[in-house]
Order: sequence, then C-alpha cells, then structure tokens
Amino acid sequence: MKVEVVLTEADIAQEFAEAIEARDLPEKFFFWFPRSAKQWITLAQEAELYGGLVQTWNQIAADSKPLAQHFGGRAPVISFGAGDGSRDRILISALKDAGCECQYYPVDASQCLLEIACAGAEDDEIDGVGIKADISSPVHLVYAADASEPPRIFIMSGNTIGAFDPLAEIRYLSQCMKPGDRLIIDGEAYDGEKTLARRGNPAARRFFQTLLRNVGIGEEDGEVRFNHKRDERHEGLHLITRHFRADRDLSAIAAGEEIALERGERIGLNFQYTYTPEAFQWLLCEHGGLEIITQYRSPDERFITAVCKR
Repeated sequence: MKVEVVLTEADIAQEFAEAIEARDLPEKFFFWFPRSAKQWITLAQEAELYGGLVQTWNQIAADSKPLAQHFGGRAPVISFGAGDGSRDRILISALKDAGCECQYYPVDASQCLLEIACAGAEDDEIDGVGIKADISSPVHLVYAADASEPPRIFIMSGNTIGAFDPLAEIRYLSQCMKPGDRLIIDGEAYDGEKTLARRGNPAARRFFQTLLRNVGIGEEDGEVRFNHKRDERHEGLHLITRHFRADRDLSAIAAGEEIALERGERIGLNFQYTYTPEAFQWLLCEHGGLEIITQYRSPDERFITAVCKR
C-alpha cells in the first residue's frame, strides 16, 4: 500500500484543536477519527440515503465504453474526497473490462478512509497510490491533480463539493483540468420536504454523535440542530447548516487539552450545499467554465451527476 502524505497527522491535529477553540468544525474533521470513518461507511451503505447514487454509478459504469475509447487504453483516475473508494472501483472495474489500463489515486484527508480505499483497490487488483491531502486547499488540489499526466479522469462524488464553497471549489477544479481530461461530479438536489428530513435519519444522527463522542461530548450534553439558508449569490443554491448546542456546562477534549463550553454555546458542524437542477448546471457550466457531456439523475431523484470536460 502506497500513500503520499501532504497533510500530516500533526497538522490536522493542530487544526482540529484550533477548530474546537473557534467553535467551528470543517468537513475534513468528520472523517478523521477512525470511529467516525467507520460510522461514515455504515451511513454510506444506507440504501435510503445513498442507494440511488450507487445505482447511478452502476449506470455510469454500464455506459463507460465511450469513456474508455476516449482514453485509448490508459485511464488514470484521481478521486478527490474518495472516502472508501467503493464508487470509484465500480467505474474502474468497468474501464478495465473495456480494455483500459487504470492507475488509481484516491485523495482524502482521512488516513483511515484512505487506507480502506487503497486496500479495496489492491483486492480488486487495481494499481494506485493514495494521497493524504486537504482538497479544500488549492495547493493540495493541484498537487493531487498532478499525480498523473493528462488526460485523466477526475472524480468528486457524494456531494463532496457541497461541503465547501462550491463557487470557489469548482473553479479550483476547472483550473486543474487539461484538454482531454474528464470530470465526474455530483451534487445533491434540493427538495423542500426531504432535504432536511434526510438529515434526521437515525444513521445520519449517529454519525454526528460519533464525532462528538470523540471529543468527550455525549448525547445527554446537548443537541445537533439543522438550518436551511439560501445563498444569495445565485438562485437555487441552498445551504444546510448544522450545529451542536450545549444544554449544560461541559468540556471538550482536543489534542489532550480540555476546552470549556458553557451552556447555550454552539459548535458549528460541517455544512452542505444542495441545488436546484438549474443551479447545478449553472455552477458547472457558466461559473465553472465546463461543458456537460452526459448527465444522470439518481433513481431516487436525490443526486445529479455530470460527466464534464473543459
């Protein structure tokens, strides 16, 4: 198993302590702890939440012959925010069956998830190198994109782009792309009735509670709450925020230090963007400067997935 480290464990531990002090936990910390990573894998297997996305990837794999022909026998796959890599391997297996030689580069800030992605690739006899990096950093993103010479297949799946400022992140991605590259990216479609309700799914709540337990905060200490906002920069951009509110005075543990939280204090948890179909297309094409080659809507209508070129 080969892993290149751009984001060290010492760096992320320091950033985590600073984030707790600032009462704001960005996306990468939700998958850093091994228990949280394993809980995420359980959550990602929930058919109610992600079954439609798996069906979409099976369809992309079934339609992969033109993609394989485009790459002419060599298809490096670089997956930003790869997680356990299970969706990536669906496509790679199809490309290999179509005669492509694939090199796989899963990119993630979580050492635990990266090791699982690399081990899964080894089990499927897929050659590759893991890259431990923070894809919210333009520098790290460019480093990961340069893991292979173009043309390359870039992947950003599971509404990963929605965990960052999507207007900035899509431009960073677009700037990494060269002629011949392809990007497979998805976003969560906004639904006035279902989007917030899905966040209340018991498996989703267990995922958040696992992260909080890692810093010594239990269910009895407070509550995780969700809010919906509209991003006024463009019509159809919907922001789902979440936070933990302490119901009593307590202490969190970060980097071996106790951080006091008073009753009523909040810790901002990671946010997620969701989109109307029109806003997602605008994000990719007009704002990101990409051209959509093929677009898929998951059978459960939750995700929109696009295959793009620049």
